[in-house]
Amino acid sequence: MPSPTDAERTWEAVLRLRAALLPRLDGAVARDGGMPLSWYDVLLELRDAGGRLTMGQLAERVVLSRTRVSRVVDELVGAGLVAREPNPDDGRSAFAALTAEGRRRFLAAARAYLPAIDREFAAVDAGRLADVADRLEAVLEAVTGDPPRRRRGTEASP
Repeated sequence: MPSPTDAERTWEAVLRLRAALLPRLDGAVARDGGMPLSWYDVLLELRDAGGRLTMGQLAERVVLSRTRVSRVVDELVGAGLVAREPNPDDGRSAFAALTAEGRRRFLAAARAYLPAIDREFAAVDAGRLADVADRLEAVLEAVTGDPPRRRRGTEASP
């Protein structure tokens, strides 16, 4: 069997890391932040976009399937964290809009999520971690054409 290419090794490592960390981060956010990680992900994207996105835009940004995004938004609407607003430019689509309560709950969950990320990567040398982040961002930019959303030292506060 031929040895895997660097691209295959990288993809395998990304998938395995995701599989290892998501349940741990989901548990930390659920336990200490009061919401599932899927809710946090949607609220984060809405917050980063200024508070509202069309459902299509939201689906492109989160790490959930399009069907799952719709279900999560329905759950968030039911919890009063997101509101659906009609799109005056396109009657077939609607906006998901962050409510004041959604912003408050997002900020509370961030106080659990961000330290959980730091704990998960604490054993990795900071210089090495920065190098991995820079390289993954470069790959992402090459694949999507989009520049990284956050740079070291310029992260938006929760």
